[in-house]
Amino acid sequence: MRVEKYNSISSMYEFIEGKLVEKHSAYAVVVAGGIGYRITISLNTFERLKDQENIRLFLHHNIKNEATKPVGFELFGFAEQQEREIFRHLISVSGVGNNTAMLILSSLNTAQLLEAITQNTPHILESVKGIGKKSAQRIIIDLKDKFAKTLIDAEISTVSHNTQRNEALSGLVVLGFNKLQAARAVDKVLKNSGRKMEVEEIIKEALQMM
Repeated sequence: MRVEKYNSISSMYEFIEGKLVEKHSAYAVVVAGGIGYRITISLNTFERLKDQENIRLFLHHNIKNEATKPVGFELFGFAEQQEREIFRHLISVSGVGNNTAMLILSSLNTAQLLEAITQNTPHILESVKGIGKKSAQRIIIDLKDKFAKTLIDAEISTVSHNTQRNEALSGLVVLGFNKLQAARAVDKVLKNSGRKMEVEEIIKEALQMM
């Protein structure tokens, strides 16, 4: 029986919330609970962080084992859950490791990547450094059906998200709040949540920010 050199155990952590104390194009340092975590990020996530002080990153926790002896672990962080799911799909493809997946996500935004795979346009993937024709075709073959479903789910989620936002905004206006101020609070709640929220929940959290 052949034993793989490295075994990967992932998803130990769901997300991290804390103070952003250092940010570079390839990693961020987040302080949470008195501990500073160095987290590898994509260029897309780097751009989304901007000048925020307190952030939430969705995590992929990777532990490498050689036989039964741990040799280290890595944290990969993403500003959005969708980007993390795409990362996990990418590393499921034979020959695509963590670093290659992060390079792809730093070279293409999620919309470009989804389009390249679902529309079978390998030249877009080949524009990423280190991705050749065979690798591009393998990624498309393995992920085309999965990513097509991701697009459908994303569209459904966006429609639902917008409906809840509008209902929450209307509720706050009825309560007498300025529409612009209410919109800013609602958008901040939805941006920080990273999950589907009920209208009442959105209103309650928005009220705490106003």
